[in-house]
Amino acid sequence: MKTTIITVAVIVLSMNAASAQKVKEAEVPKAVITSFQTHFKGAKADAWDKEKNGEFEAEFKMNKVEMSANFSADGKLMETEEEIATATLPKTATDYVTKNYAGVKIEEAAKITDSTGKVTYEAEVKKGKEEIELLFDATGTFIKKVVETKDDTKKD
Repeated sequence: MKTTIITVAVIVLSMNAASAQKVKEAEVPKAVITSFQTHFKGAKADAWDKEKNGEFEAEFKMNKVEMSANFSADGKLMETEEEIATATLPKTATDYVTKNYAGVKIEEAAKITDSTGKVTYEAEVKKGKEEIELLFDATGTFIKKVVETKDDTKKD
C-alpha cells in the first residue's frame, strides 16, 4: 500500500513538472507585464502560464485572432504564436500530414515567430487519445513532433 501511494505521488509530481503552471497576473513580473503591454498595445491577457523553462506565456486575442506570447522573466519577448487557417500552412507541411497521417484532419494551425524573426509552423492533429503537434520550418519541412496524451503530458 505504501509503495502504491509513493508511486502515485511520483506520477502526479512528474505530470505537473512536465506542463505549464497557471499563474495569476499579480504573480507575473512587472517587467513581463510592461513588455506585453508595449508589444501588444490594447491587448489584454486572458490567461498567464509559467512554463517549465521559466518563461511566462500570455494567452490573448488581437484583432480577433488567438495568440500567445512568451517572455523571459526580465521581460524579453521570446516568441509569439498566432493561430492561422490550416489552408495557409506551407504546402509541403500539409503534404507531410496527408502522407504520414492519412485520414487525420489538421485540427489547428499556428505560425510561430521567435525573437530573431525565425518562423516555424505548427499543425495539430488528433490520433486516438493523442494530440500531436507537428513542427515545420518556414518552408514546410518537417522538424519534429510533440505528442500530448489526454493526461496533458508532453513527450518528444
